[in-house]
Amino acid sequence: MQQCITMFKTQPFVSEKVWGYERWIVSVHPAGQSLVDDTTPQIGGTPLEAIAGASYPLLIKIIQANETLSVQVHPDDDYARLHEHSAGKTECWYVLDAVPDAKIIYGLQKDYRRSELETAIRDNTIEHCLRSVPVSKGDFIFIPAGTVHAIQGGLRLLEVQQSSDITYRLYDWGRPREVHIQKGLDVLRYLPESALTPEHPFSGKSVCPYFRLEKKDFLTTGTGTISFSAFDTPAAKTGWCSLFIIAGSGTLEITENGILKTAGAPSLQVAAEDCIMVRRDTAVSVLPNQGPPLSIMLMG
Repeated sequence: MQQCITMFKTQPFVSEKVWGYERWIVSVHPAGQSLVDDTTPQIGGTPLEAIAGASYPLLIKIIQANETLSVQVHPDDDYARLHEHSAGKTECWYVLDAVPDAKIIYGLQKDYRRSELETAIRDNTIEHCLRSVPVSKGDFIFIPAGTVHAIQGGLRLLEVQQSSDITYRLYDWGRPREVHIQKGLDVLRYLPESALTPEHPFSGKSVCPYFRLEKKDFLTTGTGTISFSAFDTPAAKTGWCSLFIIAGSGTLEITENGILKTAGAPSLQVAAEDCIMVRRDTAVSVLPNQGPPLSIMLMG
């Protein structure tokens, strides 16, 4: 049956946090799996793992940060495999919404010695070492493994990352949660400001060895087509990519005739924050509704 499944909405795993919540809209991770949306014919409620495979390499989230997250860092593949038996965690954020004057922690002020950072964490003066940068709706931020970062309160983000749940907290603003200072300092690396600059606004395409994102906007005056033919990432090579509806509404249709005979839906009504899994080799017609443009993030 799997070969006949071509397009379906996902149903998120919801993770409540002290600072807000996360909706894992594409996940086969053991810590929280997405499902096929309940309304999907024949396969509704099926774990995503059964469709995309247990090793699907991406984890995609909506993050609602009502308060500031911990100052944290993620390991690269080599360190994570050796110490955590996991993939590393390179990630990126697209800002879905932001309060006025919203900011993120994005790297360090300079290349500090390890002992300097240990002292700053112990003395609760680490804030002076962190680089705070303003962000606004529509910005894009790429966070390679090893980058010190924190999401501050008042942000709603689309996060695309490697399928890893390894986070080392360096500092948690006085909250009584576990921190992982030594491991965090092991993997931390300094990158200059020139390498850590948000795209304001997003240029529309980002490519790294782990994932590719493309933002497409479809006006209400006509139809369009979505193709993943340029996607050559580990996720795309599994045969599956995904779409996220940033804004607007409309209809997505499979353009090939007769490709779907046993499960799924050849046509989907979509609206803001819907997530749709699509086979990489499938062309999708886009028919926007009247109103604001239908804005879609392609991910794979």
